[in-house]
Amino acid sequence: MAKTASRPTRASSSAAAVLASSADDAAFATTLAKGLVVLEAFKAGASLLGNMELSTLTGIPRPTVARLTHTLAELGYLRYDSERAKYRVGARALRMAHPLLADMQFRQIARPMMQELAQSVRGTVSIGLLDGTSMIYVETARSGHVGPHVPDVGMPISVVMTAMGRAAAATLPQAEAALLEQRMAGEDAELWSAFRDRYRAGLAQCASRGFCTCWGEYIASIHAVAAPLFHSGETNQAFSINCGIPAFRLQPGQLESEIGPRIAALADSIRAVAGAAGPAETQKQNKRARR
Repeated sequence: MAKTASRPTRASSSAAAVLASSADDAAFATTLAKGLVVLEAFKAGASLLGNMELSTLTGIPRPTVARLTHTLAELGYLRYDSERAKYRVGARALRMAHPLLADMQFRQIARPMMQELAQSVRGTVSIGLLDGTSMIYVETARSGHVGPHVPDVGMPISVVMTAMGRAAAATLPQAEAALLEQRMAGEDAELWSAFRDRYRAGLAQCASRGFCTCWGEYIASIHAVAAPLFHSGETNQAFSINCGIPAFRLQPGQLESEIGPRIAALADSIRAVAGAAGPAETQKQNKRARR
């Protein structure tokens, strides 16, 4: 029973973290995990990596990395650049995202409504999925130049530092919300200490107003507002929707008085069309538990 209870925390951690904690698990496929650790090393800004760089990033010995990258390239998940003697993510890796995204049919329903709001406020409107201590963008709309942060599907951002993360956390049942806080504190105690109060204030905002704000905490020049969408008990997925706008485009008080209510109304519209239950009851339970 102890191992079963720990699975949600392990499954939402990085492959490297799970690998490090699985030495005593006889059923754990270590070689497979190491291959996934290598794949997870490829990120924006680090999209072309050699075996030595991958070994340094992952802590996996270079000979093992070389076998893993060769195998992943043969399977199509990596692509070898012979001129640079380095690897980049291959097209087959993209296939893995399609079944997940295809199951989120509400994205297609939401897209035109999101685009309308993005154009109206000259910013970005995005839907995010909670993944451990990160949010992953699963849909996004933008209008023209939106500043230094250009969201795209698959991009991760922090939970504790962002309106999107706080709004998604506001959809969680109390037990899961408590586990998320433990996870954030354990992964980066300094970051959690710095943002804990603002994170919890965001949860309270969602409960009382249906949205929360973030004043340049993640990216100084971008102010954002986000609303909870829903938490699926069947898939254990938590979603939220946000709107980010370059600070110079905002009038005093506009984020809270105009754009916050609009993103909350958009969340209501998406839930209504998608037939999803709202987070109101969860938020009430969480608010009572925090007292």
